This record gives sequence, structure tokens and C-alpha cells, in this order.
Amino acid sequence: MNRPSKLKMAAIHAGLMVMCMVTLYPVLWVVKMALSPTDSLTLTANPFPETITWEHFHEVLLGTDAAGRWLFGRQLLASIAVSGATTLVGLALAVSAAYALSRFRFPGKDGGMQMLLITQMFPATLMLVPIYSILEKLHLLDSLTGLVLVYATTALPFCIWNLKGYFDTLPRELEEAAVMDGASPAQVFIRVVLPLARPALAVTALFSFMTAWNEFILAATLLNDPTRFTLPVALQRYVGEYKVEWGKFAAGALVISAPVMALFFALQKHLVGGLTAGGVKG
Repeated sequence: MNRPSKLKMAAIHAGLMVMCMVTLYPVLWVVKMALSPTDSLTLTANPFPETITWEHFHEVLLGTDAAGRWLFGRQLLASIAVSGATTLVGLALAVSAAYALSRFRFPGKDGGMQMLLITQMFPATLMLVPIYSILEKLHLLDSLTGLVLVYATTALPFCIWNLKGYFDTLPRELEEAAVMDGASPAQVFIRVVLPLARPALAVTALFSFMTAWNEFILAATLLNDPTRFTLPVALQRYVGEYKVEWGKFAAGALVISAPVMALFFALQKHLVGGLTAGGVKG
């Protein structure tokens, strides 16, 4: 097999470097706005700040309301609670439903899968009025519990379809072998199927967490108390009718994106490998 020439490899690396620079340029612009002392939007091509200051991060992270309450801390806890609970509830319901749809035959199975797919055709804004009405009757408006309920139910169709497709690829022989060894259906599901499905579970959990962490429209409509705002809603307060505080907005955007990046790096080993790890080991 002929190895590529040094000139060809240099051209490939140069092209990749150009693509990386183009991709990172908007990110550098956000970092520049967050670290610049001014709140105005500077229209220069230079993506690096001339003067570095942490004032915008200080105001975002340590800001308080009129009552002296630490807003960012409360809003961070609200976002973590909502996103974590959405992930746990959605994953628990999706795993059992997806496994049943993958392994069992029952009336209405195909129709139910199609209905789940149809629900993904409608945007969240279309469902906003009925969701608001339902939560009002359940006395869950301006409540993190109501927001978790909404996020979990809207994320379920994708999670079920994603996990069902992965369960379909798992060989049934592994489950039959476990049954022959005396395992119960629950033991087969917990000790055989779930360990093999870790990559799919990681992807589904990451999707559920990111959906709840980044969602804005439903949270802005269903929540009224600033101490219960999720971080995307809190970020919107820097965009006024006549003025946009670009420095604080950029600093807040960087802070909000950090947990998602950390979660992605923590789950990457499950995302890219180990699809059937342990399936053929004694």
C-alpha cells in the first residue's frame, strides 16, 4: 500500500487547519466580547480582545436582585435540577418502552410507533397553549416540577425511537443464553441488555439533558419567578428593548455552555466505543 506523499499530507493538514479556524472564529468572537471592557458590539475582524477584563463574568456570576438574593446560584440550581430530573425521568420511561417495542409483539405496536414519530412534527410553540392550560389546571405553573413534566414528555418520542433502534441491533442469542442459565426476564434486562446499551443510553441521556438545559420558549412562558428561571431565561434579561449588554450576554453564554461541554467529554468514551463490550466475555 502506497503511503501519501509529504506534499499531499501537508495540503491535507493545511486544509484542516483552515476549517478549524473558520469553525472557531465565531467562538473566539464570543470570548472577545466576554473579556472586553465595553458592552458594545465592535465590528472589527480581530477576534482577540485588546484589553482583558473579568468584569462581565463577575457581574453575571455574582449579581443579586432587589432583595439581595444571589440570582445566578439559584438559577444554576434550577437548571441542574430541571435538566437532571428530565434526564432521569425520560430515560427511565424510554428504556422500558423502547425495550418492549423492540422485543415484544402486541396490538397497536406499529401504530404507536408512528404516533410517536408524528408528535415530532409539531414545534413546541404549537403545543404551548394546551400545555399552559394543562399545567394551570394541575396548579403546576411557575413550578420546576411542571417544567420537568413538560420536558420529559416532549423528549420521550425521540428517546424511545433512538433506544428502540439500538435494541433491535442487539443479538437475541445473548438474552436466550442468559435465560438458559436461569436468569429471570428482569435479570436479563438489567444485567445483559442495559450494559450492552450503554452507548445508546449515553447518547439519549445527553440529548435529554441538552434539550432541557438549552430550552428557552417553554421556560420563559411557564416560569415567572426570577429565582426559578433556568439559565437560558436568565440570559435573555441582558437583551433589552433599546439596549443589548453584549459583554454580559457573551459571558453568560460561555458559562451556560460549560456544563454541557463537560458532560459531553465525560460521556465521550461511551459514545464512541464499547458497543458490545462484555457480550462475549466469560
